[in-house]
Amino acid sequence: MALQKGDAAPGFSAKDQNGNEVKLSDFEGKKVILYFYPKDDTPGCTAQACNLRDNYEAILNKGYVVLGVSVDTEKSHVKFIKKFDLPFPLLADTDHAIVEAYGVWVEKSMYGRTYMGTARTTFVIDEKGVIEEIILKVDTKNHTDQIIGKTE
Repeated sequence: MALQKGDAAPGFSAKDQNGNEVKLSDFEGKKVILYFYPKDDTPGCTAQACNLRDNYEAILNKGYVVLGVSVDTEKSHVKFIKKFDLPFPLLADTDHAIVEAYGVWVEKSMYGRTYMGTARTTFVIDEKGVIEEIILKVDTKNHTDQIIGKTE
């Protein structure tokens, strides 16, 4: 059953790029932008991460915390963060626990081949851990606008 607006966000625990354990419960009382993306350092994922980076101050000013999640390793995340100077943590969901809990580990197809992968999806979670919004059609180049409205 797919998650919907108003549902409690599934709790999780994962390692960030530095090996620190990050839990959703760590952010109780804060609004969280939990964005799932397919792969570090690919064109769409880079555009999305850089859009969030470029608007990070506006995001923080609105009271949000940003957490990126992919099934890449911590090592891969470190490279991606360094290469693009990303100011927010990226969580390594190598065991697929978070992508499966949020229902974004899906069958995809490319060039006639089907495979399992992460559906690019963003969950906006309120201070009480309730899903406020789910963005399924992510505009990678203007993602911040989709989340917090037009940035100045």
